Amino acid sequence: MLNRLLNSTGPSALLLLLALAVPTAPCAAQSLPRPEREQLLNGLTVLLLPRPGDANVLLKLRINSGAAFDLAGKEGMMALLGDALFPDQTTHQYVTNELGGRLEVTTDYDSINVTLAGPVADYERLVELLRNAVVTTPLTAEVIGQLREARIKTTRETGIAPATIADRAIAARLFGSYPYGRPPAGTPETLARIERRDLLTARERFLNPNNSTLVVIGGVDKSRATRALRQLLGQWQKSEGVVPATFQRPLPPDPRTLIVNVPGMQGTEIRLATRAPARSAPDYEAVQLLALVARDRWQKSFSELKDHPFFVRADGYFLSGVFEMGAAVPTTMAAQALDAARGVLNSLATTQPSADEIQSVKRDALATLNKAAGQADWLANAWLDEATYGIAPAEEERAMGALTPVDLQRVAAKLFRNAPIASVAVGDAAQLRPILERSGAVEVLGAESPKNAPRPPVKRP
Repeated sequence: MLNRLLNSTGPSALLLLLALAVPTAPCAAQSLPRPEREQLLNGLTVLLLPRPGDANVLLKLRINSGAAFDLAGKEGMMALLGDALFPDQTTHQYVTNELGGRLEVTTDYDSINVTLAGPVADYERLVELLRNAVVTTPLTAEVIGQLREARIKTTRETGIAPATIADRAIAARLFGSYPYGRPPAGTPETLARIERRDLLTARERFLNPNNSTLVVIGGVDKSRATRALRQLLGQWQKSEGVVPATFQRPLPPDPRTLIVNVPGMQGTEIRLATRAPARSAPDYEAVQLLALVARDRWQKSFSELKDHPFFVRADGYFLSGVFEMGAAVPTTMAAQALDAARGVLNSLATTQPSADEIQSVKRDALATLNKAAGQADWLANAWLDEATYGIAPAEEERAMGALTPVDLQRVAAKLFRNAPIASVAVGDAAQLRPILERSGAVEVLGAESPKNAPRPPVKRP
């Protein structure tokens, strides 16, 4: 589970947990190297860490506008813009096969992230590839059509997995039409609506150097690194201003358990979630620790989980976050698993974590951190998170180190007590409905709602 937490919340979250490690454990945060900071005339922030003797170099560019800015009904727009940065598969093959490197583009709610890695000798070539992507992004009708069809095919193939259906359903249940309730990758239907002019507008508004941060780590010295960046990325035109991430707050979620009907499905995917603090909120560190405690309490209170895939995670975004519990269980256990999860949230709000619980999650966090700390990708992500969310790892470490059991219960009470909880079950509705109705009200997706009773006529004066 900790590996999944590392992937979903960023490396700095687990770095912070090290502050709660046993006193005799070495503190990696104290030796975390700091990058040299430069800024090009076009506003691009560059974070450099020369590593003399390193045969490789890593470039990570973060554009600080992601799927949260997708147009309503055109989800996947920003992901499609990310695809357009390197639309030609020969470029990917060149970096992978010819240079022996790596080229990746990912889009999440808050950002588009580009990773380029390869030999130090090819550093200028890597910067040139990045320059071509952001300065001369090929947004012709032909290219967009090909990329759109490819993404539609991918989302159609991956979107039928029960776990994916459950993840999308719980996000929509929790946030509604709010950006965090919409799938960042889009759906076949929403992708089909995206037009060339949508991507042209998105490029103009969001794909700008003063809305981005670049990390360079490896065996390239500072003068060589900055010279290539000024010559190539200096041509990248800055925008008049950065579009702020401001959206109307979502309504409270429907408290009924939503059943997503998949006829004939063996087993059930369950999800339980509530809204959580944003990535830069004061209580973010406490919620990360609560997720680990909840994981252990859920498994202890419902022992059958040990034989099935399950997780507890807390994701923080720019404006909000989500605390989520999920599992794949036999249909007959769906109600029990959900009830046990609700019981865990209630226990967190009313019972302080014990010393044994705290020590257990400390050991897990420290073991995971030791596997990742010091790697170039790990460092780059930590610095990019700091640039995006405005919280330095050292500050988060101090906040985490100051947490007490009383603090955790206070945050849990605010998060879980009388809070609207969303729940979802994906499976065969004919089997699920009678099982889940024993625990509370349910709604079956797509089922006809009962007709409202006729209203009495209004008497007019």
